[in-house]
Amino acid sequence: MCMTQAGGFMPAKDIGIDLGTRNSLVFSTGKGIVLREPSVVVYDKDTEKIRAIGEEARQMASHLTSNMEVIWPIRRGVIVDYNVMEKMLKYFISQAMGRRAFRKPRVSISVPSGITEIERKAIEEAAYQSGAREVFLVDEPIAAAIGAGVDITKPFGNLIVDIGAGTTDVAVISVGGVVVSASVKVAGDNFDHAIMNYVREKHSLFIGEDAAENIKIKIGTASDFSICKPLITAKGTAAAAPYLYEFPAAVSSLTLCRPDAS
Repeated sequence: MCMTQAGGFMPAKDIGIDLGTRNSLVFSTGKGIVLREPSVVVYDKDTEKIRAIGEEARQMASHLTSNMEVIWPIRRGVIVDYNVMEKMLKYFISQAMGRRAFRKPRVSISVPSGITEIERKAIEEAAYQSGAREVFLVDEPIAAAIGAGVDITKPFGNLIVDIGAGTTDVAVISVGGVVVSASVKVAGDNFDHAIMNYVREKHSLFIGEDAAENIKIKIGTASDFSICKPLITAKGTAAAAPYLYEFPAAVSSLTLCRPDAS
């Protein structure tokens, strides 16, 4: 508990972090989602310091000088740079707590169900080093089920499929726990690259990852109901300047679900 100016007490904040390969979300009790930013940093190799984190880093990524490097500390659900991961976590926690925080927060972090015990310990240690008072790791399928309103305490199975950017977690949940689970490194990023390849091969156009993700969000479906045709900015193989192109809705869910599709 923390003392307020009026002399009363207020509870310390709890923070939930969805640490994703591509994007991260931070939830704070009493406020809801307080941060939604890319899981990326810009590192200055000359000064050996981080220049930007999150959305600011993403915006800088397209016009970097030679002494700067873009680092995604999480790849396919695995931490590949622990030092950068720690600094990014500290930034997320400080943004969620604000400047007038009196007490270190309890932090819950969702993690892929297939990570090793060593990887779990590494995430816990990074969170403690980032200022957490207590750290709780929650398997992503359980977090997804709770977020979707599924009552995971009932004594029957719930099949959960959580598709992130770097990993897809599939689990059967019953009586508050995971009965069986699997994590595969085929997910949203593979869909984006499949769309980019399709547009290049079928329409001789080059699009970026942001445009591919926009297409995926607009037309991705597991059903055959009618879908819109998003406008995207693309660059033709023979064109010098980008132009607007209406992406055909004929690209079906089969294309999105098969990373090797052309």
